[in-house]
Amino acid sequence: MSRPDPAAMGRVAVLFGGSSAEREISLRSGTGVLGALQRAGVDAHPFDPSARPMDDLRREGFARAFIALHGRYGEDGTVQGALELLRIPYTGSGVLASAMAMDKVRTKEIWTARGLSTPRSMVLQRGDVLREVPDRLGLPLILKPPHEGSTLGVGKVRGYSEMSDAFEAAARYDTVVLAEEFIEGPELTVAILGGGADAQVLPVIEIRAPGGNYDFQNKYFGNETRYLCPAPLDPALLERVQALALAGYRAIGCDGWGRVDLMLRARDLEPFLLEVNTSPGMTDHSLVPMAARAIGLSYEDLVLRILAGASLKIGGRA
Repeated sequence: MSRPDPAAMGRVAVLFGGSSAEREISLRSGTGVLGALQRAGVDAHPFDPSARPMDDLRREGFARAFIALHGRYGEDGTVQGALELLRIPYTGSGVLASAMAMDKVRTKEIWTARGLSTPRSMVLQRGDVLREVPDRLGLPLILKPPHEGSTLGVGKVRGYSEMSDAFEAAARYDTVVLAEEFIEGPELTVAILGGGADAQVLPVIEIRAPGGNYDFQNKYFGNETRYLCPAPLDPALLERVQALALAGYRAIGCDGWGRVDLMLRARDLEPFLLEVNTSPGMTDHSLVPMAARAIGLSYEDLVLRILAGASLKIGGRA
């Protein structure tokens, strides 16, 4: 597709920072997006919703918003709802899809209802008998807060004695904890641009973290994690992974852009959906820009394309 005209974007607010546990990463993502848009000739300006009222966007005449917020109050439908009320077109998924994707429990329920592969799981609350979880899901297993991203609070449990500490680590971030069957095999991620019938699936990336531990440090700050793009898999298997990722993305109703994370079970090469990110990272370690480069799309062209797709999802474009 041809490069969008920067002058046609109008006055653009890049929303980043925010008040979630992922604020630090959002600041890095937003700084990258803002710089790229400005270099491309877009009239782009920084905007931190945790420091200013959202109504300033309307008062200052912004025509579009690029959402580079991560986590709660940015990726969960709240900011999207505010922008709908302000009638300012924005990047990414709408209110409902954003809220659903942020809730890993609801996401998995939708996928299961659609017959899409996702690891078996249980929802845990304080007071539950934790010892029963490995009996049902097996060992090892994963515990995670279902409303956070960036692997915050995620822990791998290898034995019964580790359940309590892992539960407490996850419960620091959420009121419930998601216990999930551990899928042994390569970790994969698939970036998607657009939505509906026009969605474009980018090359599959395989993530090889030190010791198989793709935690917050290895994701954003370490240099030992290896990213293989495209993933070194059989072409037919790559197509299956991309098709499952796209089906998972569409089932949630995602739009604009996003990234779907999966695991590939080594023993039978069966892919499993883990989660959808509706406002993925855009830092120098981030995976959507990496997948875009694999098809010849520069960081600058990527952010311009995402911005050009900004829209209102309720009642159409302003």
